[in-house]
Amino acid sequence: MNYSHEVERMCPIAKGANHGPAPIPEEGRWVKAYQISDISGLSHGIGWCAPQQGACKLTLNVKDGIIEEALVETLGCSGMTHSAAMAGEILPGKTLLEALNTDLVCDAINVAMREIFKQLVYGRSQTAFSEGGLPIGASLEDLGKGLRSQVGTVFSTGYKGVRYLELAEGYILSVALDENNEAIGYKFVKVGKMLEDIRRGVDAQTAFEKNLGTYGRYENAPKYIDPREE
Repeated sequence: MNYSHEVERMCPIAKGANHGPAPIPEEGRWVKAYQISDISGLSHGIGWCAPQQGACKLTLNVKDGIIEEALVETLGCSGMTHSAAMAGEILPGKTLLEALNTDLVCDAINVAMREIFKQLVYGRSQTAFSEGGLPIGASLEDLGKGLRSQVGTVFSTGYKGVRYLELAEGYILSVALDENNEAIGYKFVKVGKMLEDIRRGVDAQTAFEKNLGTYGRYENAPKYIDPREE
């Protein structure tokens, strides 16, 4: 350690107070974090790229500073999906600090890593007060049946109004309109469950019809439109 001449000339003054870091909540415990191995928790981070063309939701399950589980969900950029594939291989087994300083290929995923790091090291995780945290694999429960991300795609213009394309329930097939041409409901197909049925040998048309549903005042509406064609 090199000291400047001014510091060398100073007389020493003893340091009295040494209370350490403030404790943070971690998986049902209060922890004073001195090193990266003191960090545990499951949380989410949202990131975006410089042109804000795409976004990433990153979910990590960290145990004793090590990333044991990673879920990478991307939106709005085709290239980011391939970056997510690489990030999914890179993240597990790394320490939280290693991952923060690793090129996760895509700017949006790197930003998501930065945001989730801040949450975890400040004790703002989803599992802060859950005793023992969550088991490895818990992030898959966010996806629900079919293991598909929750997505919503809606397009609208002042000239022609709104078009529901995909919502939490599934892929929108038709939109119901009332006498004033206002949207009052829609018909959808649950894509994840339909594909699961097809994979298990169910005829495609049968699987399609089995997984149809409606929302709102869809039945007996005055008018129906295909939001992608009309």
